Amino acid sequence: MLCVCTANMCRSPMLEVLLGSALRARGAPAHVHSAGTMADGRAAVPEVVEVVAERGLDLRAHRSQPLDPAVIRRADLVLPLAREHLREVVGTCPEVFGRTFTAKELVRRAAEVGGRRPGEPLPAFLARVHEGRTAQELMRADAADDVTDPIGGPYSGYVRAAAELEQLALSIAALLAPAAEPAPTPALSPSPLQET
Repeated sequence: MLCVCTANMCRSPMLEVLLGSALRARGAPAHVHSAGTMADGRAAVPEVVEVVAERGLDLRAHRSQPLDPAVIRRADLVLPLAREHLREVVGTCPEVFGRTFTAKELVRRAAEVGGRRPGEPLPAFLARVHEGRTAQELMRADAADDVTDPIGGPYSGYVRAAAELEQLALSIAALLAPAAEPAPTPALSPSPLQET
C-alpha cells in the first residue's frame, strides 16, 4: 500500500504508520509505504513526530520519498490524502486508477457497496468500489475527499489531522482485513461413563 501527500512530511507518513499499526492489530501482514509529489528527503515535521508518538508510534527516522512510478505500479492500493494527489498519481500511471482512491473516498465508497465480503480478494473488492467512477468527477477539489494539511498551522491542527487519519486508518484496516467469522464451536459429545 502506498500513501501519498505533497511533501511526505506530514499527512502521508502519519497515515503510513497509523494504517500499518491498525493492520498489525488485526493480524494482517501488510507493507505500507508513503511518498510525496514534491518530496526531497526531509524529516517528518516535529509536530507530526510528536502526535504519532502520543499513539506509541515512531516517525523519528522518517525521510520523505519522492513519488516513483515503479512504486506506484507495485502498490496493490494507492491512498492519496487529497484529490490533487490522486490526479498526480493517475496522471503518472493511468493504469492504477482502479486501485487509487483518496483515503476518505475509499471509506465512503466501500460503505456504499456494503464493504468487503468474506474471502473476497482485494482486487475484486477494489473493482466493486471503483465501479462507476470517472476521472472527470475527480478533477476538482472536494473537501469530502481531502484531509486538510496542517503544515504551518497551530499544533491543534496536527492533533485534528492525526485524529482524522487515525479514524481513517482504523476504517481502512477493517475493510482490508475484516474480522474472520468465528469458527462454530463443535458440539461436545457426551463422554461415555467409565465403570470402575
